[in-house]
Amino acid sequence: MKKDVLITIKGTQQVEEESDSTELFTIGTFDKIKNKVYITYEESETTGFQDCRTTLKIDGDQSVTMLRSGTSRSQLVIERGKRNVGYYGFPEGDLIIGVTAREIRANFGEDGGSLYCRYDLDINSAVMSKNELYVDVKPNTPQ
Repeated sequence: MKKDVLITIKGTQQVEEESDSTELFTIGTFDKIKNKVYITYEESETTGFQDCRTTLKIDGDQSVTMLRSGTSRSQLVIERGKRNVGYYGFPEGDLIIGVTAREIRANFGEDGGSLYCRYDLDINSAVMSKNELYVDVKPNTPQ
């Protein structure tokens, strides 16, 4: 059953010696179906993906699938022990990238929980960035 939740997302991206961090606080939905967790939220102008919806499909500590739909599209599969090919879709065309998981830790109960991922993105097997993603999900209860 889908639940309304408060979502905190912190992302860090390192390109060569430069590091950049972003943080997003939003509301969305949380659902747990057959040991998989689904977190869905609307992007904002702040993230650069206004008019997009993002869904994280989390399969324990094994994989995380990030799906974005709307004006920009993307699909990234972060899977323990594998390099997967994903894409970022733009009006001009798709950018094909490799995704290699370094670490995935997921801890979710019936009402929320947390996710940590460390992964690399590459183009033509040359590392483009090293990334960390923290996601915290809590029930959105009225005060």
